[in-house]
Amino acid sequence: MSSADWSSEVEQIAERKKLVQRMGGEVKVKRQADNGRLNVRQRIEALADEGTFKEVGATSGFSEYDEDGNLIDLRSSNFVLGTIRIDGRKVVVGGDDFTVRGGASDAGIKGKQIHAERIANAMQLPIVRLIEGTGGGGSVKVLETDGYTYVPANPGWDLVVDNLSVIPVVAYGGGPVAGLGAGRMAMSHLAIFVKKQAQLFVAGPPVVLHATGADLNKEELGGYAVHARNGAIERWVSSEEEAFTEIRRFLSYLPSSVYEVPPVIDNDDPVDRADEALLSLVPRDRRKVYKVKTLLDGVFDAGSVFTYAEYGGSVWTGLARLDGHPVGVVATDPYKGAAVTATGAKAMTRLFDLCTTFHLPVVSLTDQAGLAIGLAAEQTGAIRDGARAITAAYQANVPVAEVVVRRVFGVGGAGQVNRHGHITQWAWPSGDWGSLPVEGGVEAAYRAELEASDDPVALLADINERLEKIRTPLRTAERFGVDDVIDPRETRALLCDWVLDAYKVLPRLVGRPNFGARP
Repeated sequence: MSSADWSSEVEQIAERKKLVQRMGGEVKVKRQADNGRLNVRQRIEALADEGTFKEVGATSGFSEYDEDGNLIDLRSSNFVLGTIRIDGRKVVVGGDDFTVRGGASDAGIKGKQIHAERIANAMQLPIVRLIEGTGGGGSVKVLETDGYTYVPANPGWDLVVDNLSVIPVVAYGGGPVAGLGAGRMAMSHLAIFVKKQAQLFVAGPPVVLHATGADLNKEELGGYAVHARNGAIERWVSSEEEAFTEIRRFLSYLPSSVYEVPPVIDNDDPVDRADEALLSLVPRDRRKVYKVKTLLDGVFDAGSVFTYAEYGGSVWTGLARLDGHPVGVVATDPYKGAAVTATGAKAMTRLFDLCTTFHLPVVSLTDQAGLAIGLAAEQTGAIRDGARAITAAYQANVPVAEVVVRRVFGVGGAGQVNRHGHITQWAWPSGDWGSLPVEGGVEAAYRAELEASDDPVALLADINERLEKIRTPLRTAERFGVDDVIDPRETRALLCDWVLDAYKVLPRLVGRPNFGARP
């Protein structure tokens, strides 16, 4: 072998990569495994199509040299980045290595974290953040090692903020997530955490104990019981493997960037499938409920329904496909209520903003009793969150189809879609709408007659019988107050025809949203 070639340096590259692969060392890597958690490199391999990880910065770390300039050791930094392929499509991945100082900044090279965001932004590729620990946040140890302190700035957050308006961003929590890591989690389109393994908090238990006197462990401070329904995290799953499956599914509905339309896949579910279960789905007794899963399965492509925000209560939000075409979906889960709470409004806002940003047509399966009422709703300021949700619906520039399954009442029902713009609309015979439900307004509207009656009970029954004949959606359709009343079994076929027209419009909408996307 010629001494003029670069073989020795090539050998050094391989050796340096080998040193970095040790991560935090055998003891700490074993501790991660003993705690039931994959390490960052295992997570990347589990998420990626086999053999597709291309690491960037594979030899970066903290080095030691002898007096002659020979490398003694190279310790890994606590952030691993590169590109992978998910179902053949290239994606940027950046992961915290908890085995190296728990992700603290004194063991990190912040340029790597910034570079991951920059690659995704410049090359218009989705990014998955595998977050664990402080995620590159500060450690008091740097005061002594650096010999000075500094005015903090979130590294690369010009890119972090901009990426919300450019590419799909997923944040995964596989362990404790605190500080800057918590901030990076919030700056995403989908935050997905593992139950009993991951926790989320702005500051960890030691800092909280010092600041507030509350002695809490990680799970008590930021586990599933804390964040399951508050809107901070979209999805909680039972294992890391389930999380990676759901991440892959989520990205499959979205384009790689806002400069493309959503990817259409082959569909073998007949577009004219008429599900008999839909005909009897909605009970005639308005006090009784139905299963939203039966509704979703009857309308959308088999196996295509993806739950988005789990915290919405009665407001179900998700993604699905019609004849292989991705769409966003807003529906109601009657088993969890009928009115829109503050967190339900957050779920609806997130869904509409996601669809507006990435050009997904929206299907509203409307059954909404309006904004939540009562003391609890007022204490949460539900009206403000409800107004934001309505604003998101009105700002959406994508095609919208509405199927009125049952209720449309009040400000919330009126604003579930933008009825001042063009929407394609159908109603089921079970439709029931108005300013407020008849059951809640009869006594007030007919108070004088009822008080003057010798038999107010009989009069009330007679009034209800008269109104029942008038409130049928067929009367509304006569005056063109609703586009059409349809056989529920026709819903899938009509929507599958509509989505073809909707996707013809989408190329005109590609590009950044008309407002900067917010977390």
